[in-house]
Amino acid sequence: MKTLQELLTEYVSKAFEEAGYDASLGLTRLSDRPDLCEFQCNGAMMAAKKYHKAPLAIAEEVVTKIRELWGEEIMTLEALRPGFINIRVVPEYLSSLLEKIASDPGLGVRKTDQPEKILIDYGGPNVAKPLHVGHLRSAVIGESIKRILKEVGHEVLGDVHLGDWGLQMGLIIYELSLRKPELIYFSADAPEDEDAYPEDAPFTMAELEEIYPFASGRSKADEAYKAGAMEATHELQMGRPGYRALWKKIMELSIADLKRNYERLQVSFDLWKGESDVQPYIAPMVEQLKADGCAHYDQGALVIDVAEPGDKIEVPPCMVLKSDGASLYNTTDLATIVERMKLFDPDEIIYVVDKRQSLYFTQVFRAARKAGLAHEGTKLVHVGFGTMNGRDGKPFKTRSGGVMRLETLLDEICEGMRQKIRENRNVRMEDVDATAETVSLSAIKYGDLSNQASKDYVFDTEKFTAFEGNTGPYILYTIVRIKSILEKASESGFSFKNEKLTAPSTPEEKALMLELSRFPAVIEEAARELAPHRICAYVYETANDFNRFYHETRILSEEDAAKRAGYLSLCSLTRRILEKSIDILGFSAPDHM
Repeated sequence: MKTLQELLTEYVSKAFEEAGYDASLGLTRLSDRPDLCEFQCNGAMMAAKKYHKAPLAIAEEVVTKIRELWGEEIMTLEALRPGFINIRVVPEYLSSLLEKIASDPGLGVRKTDQPEKILIDYGGPNVAKPLHVGHLRSAVIGESIKRILKEVGHEVLGDVHLGDWGLQMGLIIYELSLRKPELIYFSADAPEDEDAYPEDAPFTMAELEEIYPFASGRSKADEAYKAGAMEATHELQMGRPGYRALWKKIMELSIADLKRNYERLQVSFDLWKGESDVQPYIAPMVEQLKADGCAHYDQGALVIDVAEPGDKIEVPPCMVLKSDGASLYNTTDLATIVERMKLFDPDEIIYVVDKRQSLYFTQVFRAARKAGLAHEGTKLVHVGFGTMNGRDGKPFKTRSGGVMRLETLLDEICEGMRQKIRENRNVRMEDVDATAETVSLSAIKYGDLSNQASKDYVFDTEKFTAFEGNTGPYILYTIVRIKSILEKASESGFSFKNEKLTAPSTPEEKALMLELSRFPAVIEEAARELAPHRICAYVYETANDFNRFYHETRILSEEDAAKRAGYLSLCSLTRRILEKSIDILGFSAPDHM
């Protein structure tokens, strides 16, 4: 269904046209001065020069024409100097529009006329290592963008894109060979049959997490050790049976641990692919690049020139192979595009990655275009995000200065929230843990998503976990308040089967209804811009408008039955829209707080 702003624009545009002016001048938008009006049209001022008339005279003509056509059934208008058309929506028209939104399962959000198949690359963790706070933004932003795009009707696939290949695997395998040389994986006559190896991994996840940083650190100081790790990497990539079997154990254990942590974040992936999946594509791709003349050798390295006229900064060639013939991230990412085009043929691929990788993605995207690896119509998009910083303005760290594990951050915030909930005593003791987990997640996700993705922000635990202000817990507290009202109404016998919204009778009620009417437009805007922060801003304003309405209105004690029913129906719609909004953002609300 059309949004309120679109409907008003249609009416005003028709009036401009009927008055003899260009219909495009009727564009209507939210008012810059909500104290004066709810919407405004500035088209008369734009028309003045073209039609050689005073803008106020044009505005008055248009206002008169609207009154002739529709009276005041839809809007009341006023023409003011120098040529503003100020608009207020008629209460009955507003309530009828909200009735349509309330009766629509999608709450008025339109499905796109041109659904696309979209693949989102987010997550990007390395296996055999724990998730740390640096992985938070990619996961949270990517998950929300996936949900937003699905909401407007696109087919969306999320890919975790694991770092599961290369030297890091060789380091782990080589270190294991030194610590446990007796393992069957390192035997000279290791079996070819995968079923011949032990079912259980020869290490725990905790041991694995200790092995990699130890091996990585030692390789930087010990050349012989590094050479051994590189040889192990080569043998793995050449298909040595024992090493392949060991790599699979590393993968099984790591993916199970990653899934557990991502599940706690309410982040899910449709595809669990990694760098290893595209290895078969690399050699054919390289040969094709050479044969087509797209790539050439420069100082021994195979590169693709991607600089373009008009570049404001230098864009170096995209390196496909190093001078020693080894592949690198560029190679893998180009091969990943090849694989994605072959397996999924997407209309768009979105990469949710740190904005500091902007130049890198410019190189990769241009190389993919120049080489014809992506179809001409396939969009390649980098959604770059800023850093998550501590109060000192530097990347978020532990108190000792190390990189904080994501699980540790979640645990710390959850424990603080558990204490707050116990103090409030509004939650049964057996529900405290689950409620604390739910509210903590809202604090983390909303704290991140409420900032424009491309901007750095300060992760302020005290601020983000507050129950007041622009925070996740405040939004959830508002939803819980509405649930409580509706629960009491239901207990007193009120039926929500035939909800009926009534025309607003107070400024607070109308402000809330106007805000609710914006929901479809906000979701559609967030989808166009890939901007979850738009939804955060919306739910905060909606929560504020509801709480003002709540404090100024006797909802349950209203004596007029029709008016009370209207209030409760408005509460119910507010709850539905807020819950749908936070679901799209990637978290949910408890029943009590």
